[in-house]
Amino acid sequence: MSQIKLPEDFVTYPEARKKAFMALKALKESGRRVVGTYCTYTPQELVDAADATPVSLCAIGEENIPPAEKVLPKNLCPLIKASFGGAVSDRCPFYYFSDMVLAETTCDGKKKMYEYLGKMKHTHVMQLPPGRTGEGALAFWKLEMEALRRDLENFYGITITDEKLRQAIKLRNRERKAILNYYEVGTLKPSPISGYELNTIITSNEYAFDIEKKIAFLEKRTAELIEKYHAECEGKPSRPRILISGCPTHGVIDKVIKRIEELGADVVGFENCCGPREKKDPVDETKDPITALAEKYLRVNCSVMSPNPGRLEALGEQIDDYKVDGVIEVVLMACHTYAIESSAVKEYVTKEKGIPFLSITTDYSTTDQGQIDTRLGAFIELLG
Repeated sequence: MSQIKLPEDFVTYPEARKKAFMALKALKESGRRVVGTYCTYTPQELVDAADATPVSLCAIGEENIPPAEKVLPKNLCPLIKASFGGAVSDRCPFYYFSDMVLAETTCDGKKKMYEYLGKMKHTHVMQLPPGRTGEGALAFWKLEMEALRRDLENFYGITITDEKLRQAIKLRNRERKAILNYYEVGTLKPSPISGYELNTIITSNEYAFDIEKKIAFLEKRTAELIEKYHAECEGKPSRPRILISGCPTHGVIDKVIKRIEELGADVVGFENCCGPREKKDPVDETKDPITALAEKYLRVNCSVMSPNPGRLEALGEQIDDYKVDGVIEVVLMACHTYAIESSAVKEYVTKEKGIPFLSITTDYSTTDQGQIDTRLGAFIELLG
């Protein structure tokens, strides 16, 4: 079994979250507004324009599940249960320090969970249209953007000006570019960075509250990796190259991503919520800001949308750009939209792109680790 080479100062995702607790506490004590968020559909620019800090409330950890199951059904997605369990048990300081929660209807389980959160803390739920292309979808989503703007203004007693929105859009577009460039280091063959590090750095950076410092860090690290590639990696043999698709991998990063690389392959890219899905597409800086935000965030290729052809198009582009040998889809238990789309993804990957595909359904427990290792090992052996 090979070991993943990580930088000496590498910080794991759980460790990064713990370090962020105190940073957020200090922000809160300084008078900073804090808004808890969940998904890539969240218009962070509106939160920024309210002079607030958005912080991710998506939880990891099996220990958060039992408190949630006192209210929520056991056969529910682990991400939802861990998120709710962390909030209801006060184990999630990010939820504790949030003034309000900004949520969106990306699945029926979350939708109903938000009703319980709303009893504990002010919760604004953005209602997504059922599809991106339906008649009235964009107009409806624009109304949801305007409703959020009004709610933030009323909740904080402020005015969110168009100028503040434009400033926020420009800053977030710069951040998107820095994140996208960092991801695209994985297109180099062989990759100078492990997928475990790549995934950890990006997910951990959700808790880097100074955006300018985050951009500077990512730009510096990207330059270092490109230099490393030319100095140490270029021209050398490459291990099998894996693209991860499906659900967010925050809660299974050690269980799946790390194990893939320990078993002999390289995870070079992510076609999921932890990847460049939302980052590839900047907000139009020339338009009315609310319209531009509505257009941009409606283009996110999530499986909640029906139909969702953009996901397969983006997947195909990544397979080509990242020189992928195989696709592994990670589906969290009871995530029905991704589970249903899995068949279409398999057909596209195997027939249209002509490469192997593996789907793994799992949760946050370790009970299926042996089975997953066996399947991963066989898949990587198939890739040669």
